[in-house]
Amino acid sequence: MKIGLFGIGSGICADPGVARRIAQRAEALGFDSLWTGEHVVLPDPRQAPSPAPPDFAMLHPSTSLAYLAGVTERVKLGTGITLIAQRNPVVLAKEMASLDVVSGGRLLLGIGAGYLHQEFAALGVNFRERGARTDEYVAAMRALWNDDKPSFSGRFVSFDNIQTMPRPVQDGGPPIIVGGASDAALKRTVDYAQGWYGFALDVAQTAAVLERLRGFGGDGLEISVTPSVRLDADVVGQYADLGVHRLIALMPQTEERTMAALEDMAALM
Repeated sequence: MKIGLFGIGSGICADPGVARRIAQRAEALGFDSLWTGEHVVLPDPRQAPSPAPPDFAMLHPSTSLAYLAGVTERVKLGTGITLIAQRNPVVLAKEMASLDVVSGGRLLLGIGAGYLHQEFAALGVNFRERGARTDEYVAAMRALWNDDKPSFSGRFVSFDNIQTMPRPVQDGGPPIIVGGASDAALKRTVDYAQGWYGFALDVAQTAAVLERLRGFGGDGLEISVTPSVRLDADVVGQYADLGVHRLIALMPQTEERTMAALEDMAALM
């Protein structure tokens, strides 16, 4: 079982010194990957469905991961998840290609359509169009990464007679991992992605989603899950029996507790 760590750019890890120490220790212990979250803004005062209070610190994923790329050598660096419907896909393609280059091909591009309507409103992006934008933007980004003469004509983005260099290190661009358990997210995974990511799911919930994913034709995908429970050998075995390839553990919210948790989880790999 691959084991990753969620929260490397937020909370205690919004402090770059803390993030560096945790990242380097995780790499030394053999962790597979480090994952950020992403919200550009949070509603103040807190309102549903916000995942955190408004003063919760969250670094921008590409900034955080570019810094960590410079202080690590092997551990993979994942966005968990980047809300691409909120972004200009031409700029985002450049941003993520650059991150793949500076990390030496270690980027895992987790994406999602998003759910925080207050954030979309602040960014001036139509919340109801988020799914359609997400699907179109994936195709546009891949054209920029892979086509000799990139061009694209869609509902939300069009371009022609351009180049954006350098291209990503990874052949075809960084692997795309779709987050979310809605039917739209599962279909998006099968249609566009190399992997699926389920967040804060127990074993029974994971089993139910994976059954639905298979119903959409989702065989052969890499499956990553952030468990809703603390990892131990029995828990790891239960997820492995379902066909999960990677567990991305939530980070405790002190550096001392995180370092201790890293030692415990390393014994499970």
